[in-house]
Amino acid sequence: MSAHQEGRDGFFIGWSDRLPRGLGRFLLVLAVLVVGGVSLLGLALSGGVEDPGSGDFDWAAGERTLQGVLTAQPYPVLWLPPAPGRPRAHGVLLSGNGKAGVPIDPATMEGRLVEATGLMLRRGTIEMMQVKGDPTPRDPTVAPDGGSGALVAEPVPLGRWRMVGEICDGKCYAGAMRPSTGLSHRACANLCLIGGIPPVFVSAGAIEGTSFFLMADKDGRRLPDGVRDLVALRVQLEGEVERRGDLLVFKVDLDRARVL
Repeated sequence: MSAHQEGRDGFFIGWSDRLPRGLGRFLLVLAVLVVGGVSLLGLALSGGVEDPGSGDFDWAAGERTLQGVLTAQPYPVLWLPPAPGRPRAHGVLLSGNGKAGVPIDPATMEGRLVEATGLMLRRGTIEMMQVKGDPTPRDPTVAPDGGSGALVAEPVPLGRWRMVGEICDGKCYAGAMRPSTGLSHRACANLCLIGGIPPVFVSAGAIEGTSFFLMADKDGRRLPDGVRDLVALRVQLEGEVERRGDLLVFKVDLDRARVL
């Protein structure tokens, strides 16, 4: 029997330039099924991946200059006066370039009226400015409301809460990085926190209309280094929550933290 006849009858011959009868159609169908199956599997798996977030690094608007009162504890916040549609003083978190915070000397800058210039980041109720240079002190007699002290509201206690969620760095979560949550972002988030960028707690459920909280230790100061072991994990935290203007601060008792 010739190689040509054997190929037509379904035998495979390694040195022959002809495929056995039906093998071409079989390989074509198999290729379509594999490619289609892999595509459907990828589509199904992507449906379970968390959205990278709606954060926005506002490059289009360019640099803005804001004037408000600066507070340093637990982390630098610029307080803007109330405005139409915003009845409370508005807290803008501050960061430097890259993975660095804004170095503020509380002894000389706490409660001062300042002017800051930089790019804005926004996500949900979080707003942050990446400051260009250091905030510049201004004359308090020209504050927008006639006096700088009125911009910083007294803390309003909202009680003790136990919440489930994730500890993130405020800059990446607000829009500087995507994704900005989960284990894939853990090293980046910890580098940001080491650099002094304000940490935020993203809770699984909203309290007082927000799921985002500026974090502090149980005494209202900066978080200790041990918090880095809890970053980017699903955790249960307990502590006091207080309102400062339109910003909620979560004063966490880390001794009671639990990884879920």
